Amino acid sequence: MSIIVENITKTYGNQKALDEVSFSIKSGEIVGFLGPNGAGKSTMMKIITTYINPTEGVATINGHHVATESMLVKQSVGYLPEHNPLYLDMYVREYIQFNALVHKVSKERINEVIEQVGLTPEAHKKISQLSKGYRQRVGLAVALLHNPEVLILDEPTTGLDPNQLVEIRGLIKEIGKTKTVLFSTHIMQEVEAVCDRVIIINKGKIVTDKKLNELKSNKDQIVEVEFDLRVEEQLLNQLPKLTKAINISDNLWQLTFNTSKDMRPAIFDFAHDNGLKLLQSQLKNEDLETLFRSLTKS
Repeated sequence: MSIIVENITKTYGNQKALDEVSFSIKSGEIVGFLGPNGAGKSTMMKIITTYINPTEGVATINGHHVATESMLVKQSVGYLPEHNPLYLDMYVREYIQFNALVHKVSKERINEVIEQVGLTPEAHKKISQLSKGYRQRVGLAVALLHNPEVLILDEPTTGLDPNQLVEIRGLIKEIGKTKTVLFSTHIMQEVEAVCDRVIIINKGKIVTDKKLNELKSNKDQIVEVEFDLRVEEQLLNQLPKLTKAINISDNLWQLTFNTSKDMRPAIFDFAHDNGLKLLQSQLKNEDLETLFRSLTKS
């Protein structure tokens, strides 16, 4: 395993940012690490990359303990933090050369990463002249300089326009062919396009860990319905095959049924029998967005 996390807990005063979190990631996997703001994603990534120590538990990267073998871990990991730290007054090649001195890598390797992340046409410019997308490429280049086996990306696509999203997505997929990638984002479409597997964390705990193909093979049926009046969950439990009811907002519900049969006629009959009007009713696939919403809704 490239990454092994065992019962990691991190507390700040009386608050638990992480609560006995455990997971492992095999070499060559691209794993999406998802959760709402404050769920503990960045805290977990900072522990894995040795920036902070856990309160309890153990994490290892390529067999190296993050708390006691931090230098060996740093040699194995490339890290692009959420707020990409760059010296804006430096030129692109100059900045990458500066970081290369830290890692003691060759000039040939500098040219390789510049080409790998598509920075060749921009290498002569100051970083301050670059778009957000190209600044992210500079951060990726630095993370890749020492040819790490594991790449940790914390919100790498935040603030990018649609064209930049596609470009960075392609880069991550290409990098993932030879490296283990742990990839944090709020953009569900990016995870579905790039990742092999998804881990969702909420309030410091892992709430799901699934391969995307398992998620897509889920046979549950989800129907999003809106009534004209507020309905109590207890009343909805009268519906046959109902396994979950989530109140999205006011009179809008997301209903999950353990059947492939279209349940919208049954919902219509339920509304009629209970003196309700059905304002809308639409089938929803159990995609990543609906799963995320159901697992992280307070």
